Amino acid sequence: MLTQTDLNQISQRGISEEKVMGQLHQFEKGFPFLKLEAAASIEKGILALDEVERQHAIESWDEYKAHGHRVVKFVPASGAASRMFKDLFGFLTAEYDTPTTEFEHKFFDNIPHFAFREALCDQCKKNNGKGVRALLKEEKYKDVVANLLEEKGLNYGQLPKGLLLFHAYADGARTPMEEHLVEAALYAASNDEANVHFTVSHEHLPLFRKKVEDCIAKYEAKYDIKINVSFSEQKPSTDTIAVNTDNTPFRNDDGSLLFRPGGHGALIENLNDIDADVVFIKNIDNVVPDRLKGDTVLYKNVLAGVLVENQKRAFEYLELLDSGNYNHKDLEEIIRFVQRDLCCRRADIKELEDAELVSYLRSKLNRPMRVCGVVKNVGEPGGGPFLAYNQNGTVSLQILESSQIDKSNPEYVKMFTEGTHFNPVDLVCATRDYKGNHFHLPDYVDHNTGFISSKSKGGRELKALELPGLWNGAMSDWNTIFVEVPLDTFNPVKTVNDLLRPQHQPAEGEVTHSCHHD
Repeated sequence: MLTQTDLNQISQRGISEEKVMGQLHQFEKGFPFLKLEAAASIEKGILALDEVERQHAIESWDEYKAHGHRVVKFVPASGAASRMFKDLFGFLTAEYDTPTTEFEHKFFDNIPHFAFREALCDQCKKNNGKGVRALLKEEKYKDVVANLLEEKGLNYGQLPKGLLLFHAYADGARTPMEEHLVEAALYAASNDEANVHFTVSHEHLPLFRKKVEDCIAKYEAKYDIKINVSFSEQKPSTDTIAVNTDNTPFRNDDGSLLFRPGGHGALIENLNDIDADVVFIKNIDNVVPDRLKGDTVLYKNVLAGVLVENQKRAFEYLELLDSGNYNHKDLEEIIRFVQRDLCCRRADIKELEDAELVSYLRSKLNRPMRVCGVVKNVGEPGGGPFLAYNQNGTVSLQILESSQIDKSNPEYVKMFTEGTHFNPVDLVCATRDYKGNHFHLPDYVDHNTGFISSKSKGGRELKALELPGLWNGAMSDWNTIFVEVPLDTFNPVKTVNDLLRPQHQPAEGEVTHSCHHD
């Protein structure tokens, strides 16, 4: 099936023949659905902390940072913004020239309220000799959109989401990347430094570097802190082979194999390269202006405090097991921690011999740990928190996407649709073991949790393989704790009109809503 030329191509990408053959086999056999016990809830697996508990967690985090631990904020930022502008691209190619759909009317009626309004006015003036308002008056709507999306203008249709102007301030508009730098200064700083790592696509790396160069001094001065910014790209070795509908390798017009990015699950390799004791993970588009950052900062401190408190207990128990100086009462206490606090359960635990029990407890304790913020379900997209069965028959907390759930099982569908909470990608992770060594994170991936999707290239249908998602199957064998956080900590921007939501707008009177060239 694979020629020597194919093998050379595979090798050049840093992928083994064995891995490619495994992927081809995966297309044929598919991925199993997960067996579910229940949707996680306040009654089952989600912590709802009261004010005293929240304050205690914040104090734990402050104390932890005071001891010189290294903290990093990790932001997946490789996504292009093209999907944000799907409706506007549709308008550009539509047969009509004036706003027709509800989306189009909303966009054009509210142009003065977008943070990019002045930059857009500049481009319209440069390319058309007139500002936005004048062009709209002449009903040249498509000229305005072209200046927003196309290369001759702001090129927002091709830029990464992290470099678009999201929020307006009196001293200038900010990109999501800048908002993440500010967040890092507010809750992820340690040793008078804040470390922020962005995963970006290769073609956008120079743009990100330039933006950091232009703005970093401003934020370091504002928050009196050193901000260290680093970048990485998704590794070619994490790409997956594409196949035809009959599961034979899909070939490009020149006969070469087609490889596609493996999805955000590939970033487990990037995360594995991060040198840190604690890592915050948050999506690039989930940011708010300064006036609304209070809850975000508060609950990030809470999540981190819960993490270091539980990590400390796990470390103490591991050291106790190593010492051999434990009794039956100690083992019962550790079992309670594993079952109640970490929600890891095993049906036959009472039948295990002492040596087997200690081995089991050590394996459950000595793993990477994450605390995930979950918000009440109001119909927004996002993975759901579940109690799911692992391949060894144990039950643990997992974040699942709909693709991992058997839609033909009405009980499972009900769990997913009626789940009380969802995960907005709000994670705090501990990636060192109790001896200070880094866990090798790829060892904790459940490779049976990827999925297959239908795509096309050049008019030909193909099947693509998505790796286990970064916060789904890629962290399947981590210890997981769910904590309820307020909905106002989750404000993603999926379409350009989402920027018109009150959460992304300045307070009344903060900035002017005029295009300064008109």
